[in-house]
Amino acid sequence: MLIKKIKDIIIICNNLKKRGKIIVFTNGCFDILHKGHLHYLFESNKLGDYLIVGLNSDKSVTSLKGPERPINDQESRAENLLSTGIVDNVVIFDEPSPYNLIKKIIPSILTKGSDYKNKHIIGSDIVKSNNGRVVLIPFLEGYSTTKIINNLSKKP
Repeated sequence: MLIKKIKDIIIICNNLKKRGKIIVFTNGCFDILHKGHLHYLFESNKLGDYLIVGLNSDKSVTSLKGPERPINDQESRAENLLSTGIVDNVVIFDEPSPYNLIKKIIPSILTKGSDYKNKHIIGSDIVKSNNGRVVLIPFLEGYSTTKIINNLSKKP
C-alpha cells in the first residue's frame, strides 16, 4: 500500500473535483485501531466518494498524547487505516493541527466525532467558505485507545 505525499493528494483531489466527486476529510491519531474508529471511518466514508485521513505523525501524537504514545508508528497506523478498505488515502502531517492540510485539500465534507459538539473544529472555516459542510459522526461509546492501553496495563 502506498501512503501519498500532500502534493499527490492535491492532484488526486483536483481530478476528483473536476469529475464532480465528493471528497471527505477527517483526521486523528488512530493509534490502536478499534471498533469506535471503524464505525467513525465507515460513517465518514458513506458521506462521499473519496475519504482522506489526515494522520498525526509520531511526533505530533507524542506532543498531543504524551511520551508513551504512539504505540504504533505512523507507517503502521497508515497501513492499518488503508487495509480497512474504508479509507481511500492517508496523508501524514507533522504539524500540531491539520489546518494547513485542509487548506490545501479543501474537502467537500469535514467529519469529526460527536464529542466535538460545541467545540471549535479546525478547518471548518475553510470547508464552509468553499460551500462544504462539517458533519459530526455519532460517537460509539465504550471504545477508546486510552481505555485499551489502561486495560492492558492492569493485566498481570
